[in-house]
Amino acid sequence: MDIRFDDKVVLITGATSGIGRSSAFVFADAGARLMLTGRNQETLEELKATFNKDKNVCAILAGDITDAEFRKDLLAAVIDAFGQLDVLVNAAGIIASGTIETTTLEDFDIMMDINLRSVFHLTQLAVPYLIKTSGNIVNVSSVTGTRAFPGILSYCVSKAGLDQLTRAVALELAPKNVRVNGVNPGVVQTNLHRRGGMDETAYQKFLEHSKTTHPLGRVGQPEEVAHLIVFLASDKAGWITGVTCSIDGGRQLTCAR
Repeated sequence: MDIRFDDKVVLITGATSGIGRSSAFVFADAGARLMLTGRNQETLEELKATFNKDKNVCAILAGDITDAEFRKDLLAAVIDAFGQLDVLVNAAGIIASGTIETTTLEDFDIMMDINLRSVFHLTQLAVPYLIKTSGNIVNVSSVTGTRAFPGILSYCVSKAGLDQLTRAVALELAPKNVRVNGVNPGVVQTNLHRRGGMDETAYQKFLEHSKTTHPLGRVGQPEEVAHLIVFLASDKAGWITGVTCSIDGGRQLTCAR
């Protein structure tokens, strides 16, 4: 399937690692121009140098996605650099352990701020530009948006909220020819869980256990999710909107174990 994004501009949050980073490479291979953001300035600079080796197709802006003023600056930077926006990929996110008994109100608010509130506001800011280009949005959710798992309560709630945001915004923007979809990965081998507090021993044990909780017998790789994101953002998916698409090795079909 020949998917191209020539002359199209893609904004990716969480672009310095994991699914966001992999998505940047797949979009670039398809000819897209990129606006990348994340917290790590050095990593963004490295990505910019990589993508701009042959031609000027990548701009960057480092910052805190939970900062409302930064979100405004980010949209302004996209338009300043490229004059348009065709695709928004909301890939930034965190995970943290905690139950109804152990999750503090502060921890809950932080999770909602990063995984849901920032997506809502950035989407709101992007909509006028996406309407102009008949563009689209792809949100990176999780299998925890469709299934509940113990010990990560606030993460589950944030991703379920993101799935409903995806569907609601899809309905509202459909008459304006803007599509909105989401992907719901299972366990993917990235730095997400390490950053969420797992040490290396626990993480390796988690990956090994995950072979038994995913019917296909393995965890996913970020580039696998990236290819689905790029498909949903492409003209090949032009009649798809409001979908939250599982890409989880069959994980959402199983019971918690």
